[in-house]
Amino acid sequence: MFEAGSARSASAAAAPLMRWMTMGVLVVAAASAAVSAHAQGHGLGMGGHGSASGMMMFNGPPEHVARMAEHMLDGLGATDAQRAQIKQITQAAAADLKAQRDLNRGLHDKGMQIFTAPTIDAAAAESLRQQMSAQRDQASKRVLQAMLDVAQVLTPEQRAKIGERMKQRQAVMQDRMRRMQSMHGERGGERPKP
Repeated sequence: MFEAGSARSASAAAAPLMRWMTMGVLVVAAASAAVSAHAQGHGLGMGGHGSASGMMMFNGPPEHVARMAEHMLDGLGATDAQRAQIKQITQAAAADLKAQRDLNRGLHDKGMQIFTAPTIDAAAAESLRQQMSAQRDQASKRVLQAMLDVAQVLTPEQRAKIGERMKQRQAVMQDRMRRMQSMHGERGGERPKP
């Protein structure tokens, strides 16, 4: 009787640990999915929170990135030489980041394999987390380098104009978020219906 009780208490003690490990793998998989989804976003950006908005500028096929760069330069009085240089910088960054997103998809798949395995391998989950962190850091560095390269091509006045656009855009986004939060609060915790 004592042995059965000990086995049950050991099993009961291990259950929370397994739940935490499973949740950890889920968090890793969710983070991977979030990074992938974020990297698929669209928009302009030359700054903002870390390199997130910069990442959006360099996302997508080279033709898409070239159009976004052209749009960013509209109204700045950019010369043809500036436009050509910036197009080259953004397209090279887009190609590098696409390769990194492809690697990230592989890490996401690996995370799903760890999560769905009959036995959770905590060491493999930690190794994957470290790989994903290194991947995000590498992508962030590549975006920063591209943003610095673009900034070197632009004049201080052109950079100031882009900064003003970004402030205006941020204000619009913050207003939109406030309205959504207000709407969310008015419904007593319900999510707004599409």
